[in-house]
Amino acid sequence: MNENNSNGDGQTVFKEDAADLHQPNSQGTKTSTGLEANIAGLLCYVFGAITGIVFLILEKENKFVRFHAWQSTITFLTLVVLNFVLTAIPIIGWLIGLLITPLGFILWIVLMVMAYQGKWFKLPVIGNFSENQLKNQA
Repeated sequence: MNENNSNGDGQTVFKEDAADLHQPNSQGTKTSTGLEANIAGLLCYVFGAITGIVFLILEKENKFVRFHAWQSTITFLTLVVLNFVLTAIPIIGWLIGLLITPLGFILWIVLMVMAYQGKWFKLPVIGNFSENQLKNQA
């Protein structure tokens, strides 16, 4: 039923899953929340993990939105925990925290723009985990 093939980066994908998970553009498709998929994807990132969790609860069908909700939740919870740990390390931790904060802000903007454009922008580790969550819930 599902034919396996390699996607070029060493990962095996299922053909029917690949078609569902990597639509080139998700604009114009409605979600179970009644929003356009790209708007809902953008909203997953607006308040970080909070809106990610909200869309994980509300959105049951649209894989594009669920992917971005998972990615938002995991990314921003990771950043919060990392910043919390770094504040406990005097001087060097504080300096690294000062570097991570603006990088996190830039990442936040990039993720919102990519979701609004309808792109399946995957962060290296977190994006793969988010994609696996979609496959496991199918």
